[in-house]
Amino acid sequence: MKKTKKTKGSALGKSLAKMAQRVREASRVLASLSAKKKNEVLCAMGSALLEHMGLVLEANRKDVARALKKGLPEAFIERLTLDEKRIGEMAESMGEVSRLDDPVGAEIKTWSRPNGLLISKVRVPIGVILVIYESRPNVTSDCIGLCFKSGNAVILRGGSHAIESNTAIFGILQKVIEREGVPADVVSFVKTTDRRAVDMLLQMDQQIDLVMPRGGEALIREVRDKSKIPVIKHYKGVCHIFVDAGADAAMAQKIVLNAKVQRPAVCNAVETLLVHQDIAAGFLPVMVEALQAAGVEVRGCRQTRRIVPQVVRATQEDWYTEYLDLILSVKVVKDVRQAIDHINHYGSSHSDAIVTQNQENAELFLKDVDSACVYVNASTRFTDGYQFGLGAEIGISTDRLHARGPMGLEELTTYKYVIRGSGQIRE
Repeated sequence: MKKTKKTKGSALGKSLAKMAQRVREASRVLASLSAKKKNEVLCAMGSALLEHMGLVLEANRKDVARALKKGLPEAFIERLTLDEKRIGEMAESMGEVSRLDDPVGAEIKTWSRPNGLLISKVRVPIGVILVIYESRPNVTSDCIGLCFKSGNAVILRGGSHAIESNTAIFGILQKVIEREGVPADVVSFVKTTDRRAVDMLLQMDQQIDLVMPRGGEALIREVRDKSKIPVIKHYKGVCHIFVDAGADAAMAQKIVLNAKVQRPAVCNAVETLLVHQDIAAGFLPVMVEALQAAGVEVRGCRQTRRIVPQVVRATQEDWYTEYLDLILSVKVVKDVRQAIDHINHYGSSHSDAIVTQNQENAELFLKDVDSACVYVNASTRFTDGYQFGLGAEIGISTDRLHARGPMGLEELTTYKYVIRGSGQIRE
């Protein structure tokens, strides 16, 4: 008898529910694992990635070939592609995470009450985390490493375009976990590309404690709208650099080029350049020439186009746009306050920078720009868990609760109160 769509959906739902329950049960074992044991497993996972690099590269070539055949954008292909260097970085990230302090069990604060009760606020794992992501296979290993060290079981649901790469990486790392005597279900990977799987998982609030979507704005909004489970997210990275009147012009040019050109398809790449009106006439022609030489399309405001007529006219929509490409919008502003107001209005609360030698303006920018990461005289490209010394990141949050910016080990914990008494009762 031919199965109906409803029957297939029911079977998928039951399968996912059983998987989520196994992960929930395994999470309790992981939560009590010693730091020493977790570090040993992490080091073994890093070694396994290097040992089986050929297997991962072969799987990735299949994904990339399929993406090229479908004519997917160059930026997408760049995020999807792995090479020896990137796999080496994935392995090194495991080692880096193993060397970090274990947050689980750490006392945040301890105090005593007049009645003799000793109260401690202690870090504990969140529990089970669902990560939904698109085209970047390194997310598979980064999330497994961070969740494992922080005592959280993880369910991974990667995009269909990276299915071969993700399956290979997951298989290598899960085998290490099992070989080391830890329940294999502390990590789980949703192998089906059926989109209904995500909708079903987002309803499992009894088994899953937190959802982290990583990908485009459309994916993240869809997850937020459908989830019964708390979601930590950022929608997009409309990042800014403001070049102040007091800036070192050579430093500013170097920072802007790095933030736009090094990897334009990532969320911490700069999308809008703001320039103080007092230096615009001298700075912009040189800056635009350097950007265009690097293949960047520059879109400017009216004042920018008066100074550099060859740039494309910027529209109102450009100020809101995350290009994820070699495109940069440029606006001339009258002072640091106008720059701050522009960023707070058009930005996405991700990462923004000021280039200046004026300490007063730098401090005002740091205080008043409402973003997760705010820089003085440095590229926005540093908004990254590994670059911050967190080993890696499970994602970047522009939310206010309970984490902001790159989410490392501490951000993957919550806390509980531990109260020690000697027979006290409440009167």
